[in-house]
Amino acid sequence: MKFSEIKDMTQIELAAKSRELRHEIFNLRLQQASAQLEKPARLRTLRRDIARVETRASALRNKKTA
Repeated sequence: MKFSEIKDMTQIELAAKSRELRHEIFNLRLQQASAQLEKPARLRTLRRDIARVETRASALRNKKTA
């Protein structure tokens, strides 16, 4: 996911996307624990996507208070 895709999202959409990504990473960790994970690199990309979403959400929150 690119930042350009995230920058047009609203606060509610960002929260939903974050929840969705966290759910997916949870499922991948369960697969990893049971040795069924096919793409271990996906965990890293999900962590980075979550960071991008949270960074944008934080910027929107700070923008409203400033």
